[in-house]
Amino acid sequence: MAFVVHFLGRRLAYTYEITTLDPLRHRVMRTAEGPFAMETPYTLAAIDPQHTKFTLRNRGEPTGFSALVAPLRSLAMRRANTQDLHALKALLEAQSSS
Repeated sequence: MAFVVHFLGRRLAYTYEITTLDPLRHRVMRTAEGPFAMETPYTLAAIDPQHTKFTLRNRGEPTGFSALVAPLRSLAMRRANTQDLHALKALLEAQSSS
């Protein structure tokens, strides 16, 4: 799966492969090609009939210059993920109320 993100002012292109797939509960994707190796597990868990908890984690081992800026990248990634998840939540809630 081709994936492009804009992160810290840069355009980053990745190719991901899905290594684990349980469509209603769990997915793990990892980079096949990209600026650095990363693995991202996604988990869905029903809270009640109207609510689902969505969890994701990004794991990776940066090298070279990326390793030097890893703490800053980690904070920026957490902030970007939070913004993306809020946008996704708003989109899903808007669709469900239509």
